[in-house]
Amino acid sequence: MKPVGYFEGESMTRRKVFAVAGQALGGVAGLAIVLPAVGFAVAPIFDQPEEDWQPVGPLDDFVPETYVPRVITIVQGIGEAGKTTVYVRRGSVDLGEDPDSYVAISTRCAHLGCPVRFVQAAGNFICPCHGGVYGFQGEVIGGPPVRPLDRFQTRVTDDLVEIGPRYSVTSQLEPVRARDPGEFTGGVWEYLYPPRPSTAAPPSSS
Repeated sequence: MKPVGYFEGESMTRRKVFAVAGQALGGVAGLAIVLPAVGFAVAPIFDQPEEDWQPVGPLDDFVPETYVPRVITIVQGIGEAGKTTVYVRRGSVDLGEDPDSYVAISTRCAHLGCPVRFVQAAGNFICPCHGGVYGFQGEVIGGPPVRPLDRFQTRVTDDLVEIGPRYSVTSQLEPVRARDPGEFTGGVWEYLYPPRPSTAAPPSSS
């Protein structure tokens, strides 16, 4: 039996109209939920972090034989809580480094993030929390840390050493994007522990 109002050649009934309209509304509602989530996940890929460079002293303040502690701000607007200590020295020819370069070592332990300190008598960095020990270049020589100490990019502007974005290094001290404490670097670990897209690109290893 044909429905009331049906005429020959009709392809869209009232029931179909309501069904299509319901599906369209459901699709719009679904997009309203999914699109913000996708945007939140994808946006950091296109986010270019601002590079904050801070002067830490004239060139003559730094020598290749030891580190000089300097305080920089890593998070703006929160006072002392946003500051950290960085150990800075000139590049060492004996270690195969460019003597015109500057090395800035992070004090954040690569195990759980405790602050390490440089012990000049031993020439090592020591973590007081869990016994992590790092060599003169920040390489792991004892304890639970999973990778060398992070570093900060450096440059010279108007005869002043400046500190820039933080980055991590592999066991061979090759630069990679910054990782969180406890995350390995190098080899397959680059895929198992991918960097956050919002981190700055590391300096060239060449």
